[in-house]
Amino acid sequence: MGVGMSAIGMRRQRWSLRRLAWLAFNAVQLMFTLAWTAAWISLASLVRVVLRDTRVPLRMASRCWAPGLLGGAGARLQVEGLERVKQEMTRMPFVGWYARQMGMMFIERGTSRSSPQRLRDAVALVRGGAHLCAFPEGTRSRDGSVGAFKGGLFQVAIEAGVPVVPVSIEGSGAVLPSAGFRVRPGTIRLRFGTPLPTSGLQANDRNALARRAREAVLDLLHPGSTAAP
Repeated sequence: MGVGMSAIGMRRQRWSLRRLAWLAFNAVQLMFTLAWTAAWISLASLVRVVLRDTRVPLRMASRCWAPGLLGGAGARLQVEGLERVKQEMTRMPFVGWYARQMGMMFIERGTSRSSPQRLRDAVALVRGGAHLCAFPEGTRSRDGSVGAFKGGLFQVAIEAGVPVVPVSIEGSGAVLPSAGFRVRPGTIRLRFGTPLPTSGLQANDRNALARRAREAVLDLLHPGSTAAP
C-alpha cells in the first residue's frame, strides 16, 4: 500500500512539474508572439507608407510573420487542394489596426444596424477583385464539431457573382485551444475544396448555399460524410 501511494505521489509530482514547465514555456511563447507581431506589423506598416501599396506588406505577413508564429508554436502546416484556387481580428488592438490599414474588413456579429452597409461594402470589394476570407460558423468550436453556417456572408458571394471555396482547418484546436493561451506542438491541416458556383443564384438562396458549403467542409474533414446541418 505504501509503495502504491508513493508511486501515485511521484506521478502527481511529475505531472505538476510538467504542467509548470508548460506554463513557463507558454509564457515565453506569448512574449515572443507579442514581440514578433509588433515588430513585423510595425515594419509592414512602414513599408506600406513608403510604397503606398498593400501588396508587399501583405506578402510580408504571409512569408515572414505567419510562419514565425507557427514556428514559435512548434506547429507544422500542411496544405491540400491549393491547386483548386487562384494564387495571387479586430479585438486584438495591434492586429486589428494593421488589418484595417491593409484594407481588410470585419463584419461583427450582433450588429444588425451596421451589417447591411458592411455587406454592401464587402460586395463592392469582392466585385473589385478582392478575396473574402470568412468563418461562417461565427466562432471557434470547442469540441471540434462543425456548427451551422450563417447565410449573410454567402449573400456577398451571390451578389458579387463569385464562387465560394470550401476550406477546412484541422488540428488548430490541439495547437491552441479556444480558451486561454496553452500552445502545444502539432500539425495543422488546411484543405481546399472544389469551388461552389453562384451563377444564377438569388439572395434568398444564401442559406441553401451555406448548407452546401458546410457539407463540402464536412466532406473535407471526413471524406464521404453526408452529415446534415
